Amino acid sequence: TNAVGNINEMIAEADARMYENKKEFYLGIRRIIDMGNYVITVNSTVDLPKEWLEERNIPVMALRYTIDGETYEDMSGLSHKEFFQKLREGKMAVTTQMNPEEAKEKFEPILKAGNDILHLGFSSGLSGTYNSMRIAAEELAEEYPDRKIIVIDTLCACLGEGLLLYYALKRKEEGMTIDELAQWVEENKLHVCHNVTVDDLNHLQRGGRVSKTAAILGTMVQIKPIIHMDNQGCLQVIGKERGRKKSIHKLVDMALKQYEGYENDLVMITHGDCLEDAEYLAGLVREKMGIQDILINNIGTVIGSHTGPGVLALFCMGNER
Repeated sequence: TNAVGNINEMIAEADARMYENKKEFYLGIRRIIDMGNYVITVNSTVDLPKEWLEERNIPVMALRYTIDGETYEDMSGLSHKEFFQKLREGKMAVTTQMNPEEAKEKFEPILKAGNDILHLGFSSGLSGTYNSMRIAAEELAEEYPDRKIIVIDTLCACLGEGLLLYYALKRKEEGMTIDELAQWVEENKLHVCHNVTVDDLNHLQRGGRVSKTAAILGTMVQIKPIIHMDNQGCLQVIGKERGRKKSIHKLVDMALKQYEGYENDLVMITHGDCLEDAEYLAGLVREKMGIQDILINNIGTVIGSHTGPGVLALFCMGNER
């Protein structure tokens, strides 16, 4: 009787294991189906190197700018040196957001190829582009009911968008579905810290990105404004430092308070044609924060239209902006 009982127990255990194995197998299949094929897209204001984006097959939705009577797409046209030289000569650059029709033209081939889309959009606090992307997605959802388009207002700009994309790609490679990744982005986008200094605020004020009162501060001799991106995705002047070197040190001091306890295997630095300052900042990051992997890139021509030459910014993940 005991022998029969033991055999029955063994059979029951085997059945249970087989059930669990089948369950895991089918859950795995279900997960693969749920993941489907989806593509992460961004706006050109992500300001990552063009080659970096091409290597990872990231479709880029470009904004435009006009300077000296000529209109160009962001990430093409004038070189950064040519662009900032024109600004230094007193030429004004005017930027143009994407409209819904342009956004549809960019999205549609991706949907036709059988892919869903997760779009990480330029901050609505700085541009109406996010709204255009959202409208395009809503219209295309009616035309492609079997496809999914998720448009997220990242409330980030420049390499803040870039850093968010970097971590989103890591999560995608780990197997997150489009819905899981969209949720992760929503939960983490306000942990992307933007620490910025500029030579002056005149360009930001002319573009309506900071107030006239704040701009007066930036005209004072040797006073360098300190700026951050707030939780509404807008730029705010939060301090001032006397001299360029002190303002650069301040960016690192801010990041030191922000980054504890957060994944920061990479930080990003952007600059407005001031590579020497960017490299000095990178040295401080390595020394004070202990982070060795640093991506440095020129600020893009669209965002650079509003910051002017001499802008310097440090981006990291942190507890709060």
